[in-house]
Amino acid sequence: MTLSPAAFGLSGSSEGVKFSFLSVGLWWALFSLPLVFLVRERTGAVKKAPATVIREGLAQLRSTFREIRHLKTIFLFLAAYWLYIDGVDTIIVMALDYGLSIGFKAEDLIVALLLTQFIGFPSALVFGRLGERIGSKRAILIGIAAYLVITAYGAFIDDKREFFVLACLIGLFQGGVQALSRSLYSRIIPADKSAEFFGFYNMLSRFATVAGPLLIAATGLAARSAGLEGSIASRVGIVSVAVLFLAGGLVLHRVDENRGREEASYLSGR
Repeated sequence: MTLSPAAFGLSGSSEGVKFSFLSVGLWWALFSLPLVFLVRERTGAVKKAPATVIREGLAQLRSTFREIRHLKTIFLFLAAYWLYIDGVDTIIVMALDYGLSIGFKAEDLIVALLLTQFIGFPSALVFGRLGERIGSKRAILIGIAAYLVITAYGAFIDDKREFFVLACLIGLFQGGVQALSRSLYSRIIPADKSAEFFGFYNMLSRFATVAGPLLIAATGLAARSAGLEGSIASRVGIVSVAVLFLAGGLVLHRVDENRGREEASYLSGR
């Protein structure tokens, strides 16, 4: 709708963007129907005032954090996860801005984004099988190593074809790293407290894409201050994200899954 608005009877790209948003709303409505009509919840829960729910939620969050501080394996994993997933999300968020800064057209960036999504779905399934064969931790480390290559490659791209290759590479590893991270985490947390521990995990995910953009901005500004032109400074900035992958990989390497299971079992039986 955005790239070829006339094919849909639309007046231009701006109208195509509006209708594409409408299509997303319809998508959400359609795929929420099974949840609405087929999923049954237990009834009889006591209704609480919103203020009470918020207060109890914050208290539960503090309690979970106190437990995590004393569980070394979970703490190490979450530290590693925050570092490398910040890098992953930063590349996703900043890819379009980076492409524009080095001279690509918006239409090319949309095609690259679509490539990433279509490749990402089957690749996540394949990556899951790889995790079953060699272990989730090793597979995640392979994904992190791949992202190091991706950031280095991204700094040197010059034409549209290279940018599309970059999009394909991101799609190959993006979904797999995210899925296997959840899988590994699920095996080192107490089974009877999975809801609260995954709540903390998801909250941590919301704080990702913070360090990465700041790192890119600070590095880019430093490069410009050193006299480098805009496009070169942007390339230097994107390479700086490699710091997050290196740090995340080093911390993840110290995570002992067997020890994590022992700690989780002890906490569940305590």
